[in-house]
Amino acid sequence: MFALKLGLVAVSVLLASLAARRFGHSVAGTLAGMPMIAGPIMGFLLLQQEPDQVRSVALATLVCLPATIAHMVVFARAARTLRWPAALGLANLVFVGGGWALSQLALPPIVVCALAMLAPVLGLAAMPRRSQGLAPVTIPQAELVLRVLAALAMAAAIMRGASFLPAIVSGLLLAAPITGNVLPCFTLPRHGAAATASLLWGFVRGLFGFVAFFVVLYAALPSLGAGAAYALAWLGALGVALSVYSWRWR
Repeated sequence: MFALKLGLVAVSVLLASLAARRFGHSVAGTLAGMPMIAGPIMGFLLLQQEPDQVRSVALATLVCLPATIAHMVVFARAARTLRWPAALGLANLVFVGGGWALSQLALPPIVVCALAMLAPVLGLAAMPRRSQGLAPVTIPQAELVLRVLAALAMAAAIMRGASFLPAIVSGLLLAAPITGNVLPCFTLPRHGAAATASLLWGFVRGLFGFVAFFVVLYAALPSLGAGAAYALAWLGALGVALSVYSWRWR
C-alpha cells in the first residue's frame, strides 16, 4: 500500500514535468497545484480511518491553504534575488509559521472554507509578473529522475506522519506543497526567475481545484459516505479547475 502511494506521487510529479516539456511552465504548475498527491492520500486515509477523522484532516488542510499560497508567492518573489536554497527556506518558513498560526485560531469551519477559497484569488494578484506564452520547456532525462526522487523522499515523510499524527499536524503536512517545493528548485537555476514565477502562478491557479476537492469532501462526508463523497470531491475539483483555466485564458 505504501509503495502504491509513492507510485502515485511519482506519477504526478512526472506528469507535471512532462506537461512543462510540452506546454510550458504555467500549465505544469496548474497540473501540480491540483490534488494529484493529497487527493489519493485522502482516499487511502478513507480506507484506513473513520470518516469523521478524515473530515478533521480535510478541514485542517483547508486551514493551512492560505499558508500554502503564501509559500508560492514568497518563493516567486524571492527567486528574483535569491538562489533556490534561500528561496526554498524562506518560503517554507512562511508556510510553517503561517500554517501553524492559522491552526491555532480555531476558526469556524465556514470561515475556514471561505478563506481557503479566497486565498488563490489573492495569491494570483500578489504574484510577480510572468511570461504569458505556452512555450515548451527543455528538461533533461536525468533531471526528471531527480525531480521524482526528491518528491518521493518528501512524500514518504508526509505519509508516514499523516496516518498517526493529530489532525492539525496531519493537515499541515498534507497542505505542504510537495511539487511546489520540488519543481521550483529545478526551474529557478535552469530557466530563471521569470519561468519560476510562471510555474508558481500556474500552481496557485491549480489550487482552485485543490480547494474545491477538500471543501466538497468536508461538506459531503457526513451525508454521502466515504465513496460517494470522495468521487464528488474529484468531480468538483476537476470542474472548478477547468472553469478557472478556461476563464484565465480567454
